[in-house]
Amino acid sequence: MPTRERVQEFIATVESGDHVGAIERFYTEDASMQENSAMPRMGRALLAEFEKSALARLKQMKTRKVKTWLLDGDHVVINWVFEMTGHNGHIRILDELALQEWNGDRIQHERFYYDSARLKQHVA
Repeated sequence: MPTRERVQEFIATVESGDHVGAIERFYTEDASMQENSAMPRMGRALLAEFEKSALARLKQMKTRKVKTWLLDGDHVVINWVFEMTGHNGHIRILDELALQEWNGDRIQHERFYYDSARLKQHVA
Protein backbone atom coordinates (compact mmCIF):
# COMPACT_ATOMS: atom_id res chain seq x y z
CA MET A 1 0.00 0.00 0.00
CA PRO A 2 1.48 3.38 -0.95
CA THR A 3 1.81 6.22 1.51
CA ARG A 4 0.30 9.63 0.81
CA GLU A 5 3.85 10.94 0.46
CA ARG A 6 4.71 8.30 -2.16
CA VAL A 7 1.62 9.17 -4.23
CA GLN A 8 2.42 12.89 -3.91
CA GLU A 9 5.98 12.16 -5.07
CA PHE A 10 4.59 10.32 -8.12
CA ILE A 11 2.23 13.20 -8.92
CA ALA A 12 5.05 15.75 -8.58
CA THR A 13 7.23 13.71 -10.94
CA VAL A 14 4.54 13.71 -13.63
CA GLU A 15 3.74 17.40 -13.05
CA SER A 16 7.44 18.19 -13.57
CA GLY A 17 7.20 16.70 -17.06
CA ASP A 18 9.22 13.57 -16.31
CA HIS A 19 6.60 11.16 -17.67
CA VAL A 20 9.06 8.43 -18.67
CA GLY A 21 10.97 8.73 -15.40
CA ALA A 22 7.69 8.36 -13.51
CA ILE A 23 7.07 5.05 -15.26
CA GLU A 24 10.61 3.86 -14.61
CA ARG A 25 10.54 4.80 -10.90
CA PHE A 26 6.94 4.19 -9.85
CA TYR A 27 5.67 1.16 -11.82
CA THR A 28 6.29 -2.53 -11.18
CA GLU A 29 8.31 -4.44 -13.78
CA ASP A 30 5.17 -6.26 -14.97
CA ALA A 31 2.83 -3.23 -14.74
CA SER A 32 -0.06 -2.70 -17.14
CA MET A 33 -1.70 0.43 -18.57
CA GLN A 34 -5.02 0.58 -20.36
CA GLU A 35 -6.67 3.42 -22.28
CA ASN A 36 -10.46 3.32 -21.80
CA SER A 37 -11.55 -0.07 -23.20
CA ALA A 38 -8.46 -0.71 -25.38
CA MET A 39 -6.25 -3.72 -24.77
CA PRO A 40 -3.78 -3.11 -21.94
CA ARG A 41 -0.08 -2.58 -22.58
CA MET A 42 2.05 -4.85 -20.39
CA GLY A 43 5.50 -4.44 -18.89
CA ARG A 44 7.33 -1.37 -17.56
CA ALA A 45 9.87 -1.34 -20.42
CA LEU A 46 7.08 -1.32 -23.03
CA LEU A 47 5.17 1.36 -21.10
CA ALA A 48 8.25 3.59 -21.02
CA GLU A 49 8.93 3.10 -24.74
CA PHE A 50 5.30 3.82 -25.60
CA GLU A 51 5.45 7.04 -23.54
CA LYS A 52 8.70 8.13 -25.24
CA SER A 53 7.08 7.54 -28.62
CA ALA A 54 3.94 9.47 -27.68
CA LEU A 55 5.98 12.42 -26.40
CA ALA A 56 8.11 12.44 -29.57
CA ARG A 57 4.94 13.05 -31.58
CA LEU A 58 4.38 16.29 -29.65
CA LYS A 59 6.10 19.62 -29.58
CA GLN A 60 5.26 19.98 -25.89
CA MET A 61 3.40 18.13 -23.15
CA LYS A 62 2.36 20.15 -20.12
CA THR A 63 0.77 18.61 -17.04
CA ARG A 64 -1.46 20.96 -15.10
CA LYS A 65 -1.19 20.93 -11.31
CA VAL A 66 -3.31 18.10 -9.91
CA LYS A 67 -6.23 19.38 -7.87
CA THR A 68 -7.98 16.09 -7.11
CA TRP A 69 -6.62 12.70 -6.13
CA LEU A 70 -7.77 9.97 -3.79
CA LEU A 71 -5.99 7.19 -1.91
CA ASP A 72 -7.85 4.20 -0.47
CA GLY A 73 -5.57 1.35 0.54
CA ASP A 74 -3.95 0.00 -2.63
CA HIS A 75 -6.20 2.09 -4.90
CA VAL A 76 -5.44 5.59 -6.15
CA VAL A 77 -7.49 7.84 -8.43
CA ILE A 78 -5.88 10.89 -10.02
CA ASN A 79 -7.57 13.52 -12.19
CA TRP A 80 -4.91 14.51 -14.71
CA VAL A 81 -5.27 17.42 -17.12
CA PHE A 82 -2.70 17.53 -19.92
CA GLU A 83 -2.06 20.22 -22.54
CA MET A 84 -0.57 18.55 -25.60
CA THR A 85 0.91 20.83 -28.25
CA GLY A 86 1.40 19.24 -31.64
CA HIS A 87 4.22 20.13 -34.02
CA ASN A 88 1.61 22.06 -36.01
CA GLY A 89 0.89 24.30 -33.01
CA HIS A 90 -2.52 22.82 -32.23
CA ILE A 91 -3.19 22.29 -28.53
CA ARG A 92 -5.37 19.47 -27.26
CA ILE A 93 -6.59 19.30 -23.66
CA LEU A 94 -6.94 15.84 -22.15
CA ASP A 95 -8.90 15.62 -18.89
CA GLU A 96 -8.77 12.05 -17.60
CA LEU A 97 -9.15 9.89 -14.54
CA ALA A 98 -6.40 7.39 -13.82
CA LEU A 99 -7.48 4.45 -11.69
CA GLN A 100 -4.44 2.75 -10.22
CA GLU A 101 -3.86 -0.41 -8.22
CA TRP A 102 -0.61 -0.25 -6.29
CA ASN A 103 1.51 -3.17 -5.10
CA GLY A 104 3.50 -1.84 -2.18
CA ASP A 105 4.98 1.47 -3.29
CA ARG A 106 4.64 0.87 -7.06
CA ILE A 107 1.80 0.91 -9.56
CA GLN A 108 0.77 -2.55 -10.74
CA HIS A 109 -2.27 -1.73 -12.91
CA GLU A 110 -3.50 1.55 -14.32
CA ARG A 111 -6.52 2.35 -16.43
CA PHE A 112 -7.31 5.74 -17.92
CA TYR A 113 -10.84 6.98 -18.50
CA TYR A 114 -11.55 9.93 -20.77
CA ASP A 115 -13.94 10.96 -23.50
CA SER A 116 -11.78 10.94 -26.63
CA ALA A 117 -14.62 12.58 -28.61
CA ARG A 118 -14.47 15.54 -26.25
CA LEU A 119 -10.76 16.24 -26.54
CA LYS A 120 -10.71 19.98 -26.97
CA GLN A 121 -8.54 21.30 -29.75
CA HIS A 122 -7.36 24.88 -29.93
CA VAL A 123 -5.15 26.72 -32.39
CA ALA A 124 -2.15 28.19 -30.62
